[in-house]
Amino acid sequence: MNRDAPAGEAPRISFVSLGCPKALVDSERILTHLRAEGYELSRHHDGADVVIVNTCGFLDSAKAESLEAIGTAMKENGKVIVTGCMGAEPDQIRDIFPNVLAITGPQQYESVLGAVHQAVPPAHDPFVDLVPPQGIKLTPRHYAYLKISEGCNNRCSFCIIPKLRGDLVSRPAGDVLREAERLVKAGVKELLVISQDTSAYGVDIKYAASPWRDREVKAKFLDLSAALGELGVWVRLHYVYPYPHVDAVVELMAEGKVLPYIDIPFQHASPSVLKAMRRPAHQEKTAERIRRWREICPDLAIRSTFIVGFPGETDEDFEFLLDWLDEVKLDRVGCFKFEPVDGAPANELAGIVPDEVKEQRWHRFMQRQQAISAKQLARRVGRRVQVLVDETSGLRAKGRAAWDAPEIDGSIHLTSRRPIRAGEFVTARIESADAYDLHGTVV
Repeated sequence: MNRDAPAGEAPRISFVSLGCPKALVDSERILTHLRAEGYELSRHHDGADVVIVNTCGFLDSAKAESLEAIGTAMKENGKVIVTGCMGAEPDQIRDIFPNVLAITGPQQYESVLGAVHQAVPPAHDPFVDLVPPQGIKLTPRHYAYLKISEGCNNRCSFCIIPKLRGDLVSRPAGDVLREAERLVKAGVKELLVISQDTSAYGVDIKYAASPWRDREVKAKFLDLSAALGELGVWVRLHYVYPYPHVDAVVELMAEGKVLPYIDIPFQHASPSVLKAMRRPAHQEKTAERIRRWREICPDLAIRSTFIVGFPGETDEDFEFLLDWLDEVKLDRVGCFKFEPVDGAPANELAGIVPDEVKEQRWHRFMQRQQAISAKQLARRVGRRVQVLVDETSGLRAKGRAAWDAPEIDGSIHLTSRRPIRAGEFVTARIESADAYDLHGTVV
């Protein structure tokens, strides 16, 4: 199919972005290119010349959501381009939707653009000045994701990310820092650093230095974090594996260079389950690492995710996990029931856990962590803290302190005597806490 938009009108693109923040950054890059070429964005499929669906293919439930989104786009528009992780295995999409215009895998930006050009050519030559220097962002103006690498060198038994996105490919530090500067100049107040394995950043390029400002900056987790800390905005670190060199980054947190917040996907605590998961970084020793980090930075908040019901997980393994939670007292925690993923080695493991047992363990896990979270938050009551405002309604607002990331963690519910704006920093006195959120007054 190849047709032009009506004369004098810019072609319109409808876009659906599914999956993790790393996929969201991919969507932002595609949209930035398209806007630079004069394409307009449509809020509705039925008003667009073509629909792009950026899929997630990590779990069966995510695949189902992606297929549903493709089906909706086909029904409401009929001219659909599919990209993203699920596009790495196109047959499962073509079998259901044989008439999609094109299917591309993750990070294949040029292929997506080529498919768009074929479906509906740009109405005029590119005007780069249509696009702001920081590019098109799908997040609120005051925060942005900063992706520092693609792919992953780990081979966790439950994960197919390396199969979908390849091995680790780190961006030069200078490129990352210049993108960060553009975002800050555009008004971004919080940079959320993301990759599949953030603390492995640079290992693939032997930590090569690249120019930034008046010096060379190595592609090392510590060096990049320190440089980002010079930009005068919040810097939040996600998806960090607990390698030994992370201790030095926690020291930056204690010095106020980056936020005292670290997101580490521990996934479990039982040594036997971690071994079956093929998790890196000697995670069976994490309790002592966490104690060390809190000695360095007492105000540190730690978030993590866990899987219950992994093949071979015994009652003893699960009790070990609950006891470990009581010991380490993580601030923010998410939990998932194990799902088989096509192509993942974990599917071949013995000891499948029945669904009803997974459900029981998930509820017990969440109940235990809820009590821990409530106690952790209660320690914040009475403090004055800096809050970044996310939403406002009259003299009420919702925001976050340094201890919480957008979308996945809790909030601080605020009352104020004056109107405040989203994206503004305010000082608040914390007056109460519940299981997941804080409540305070702007001072």
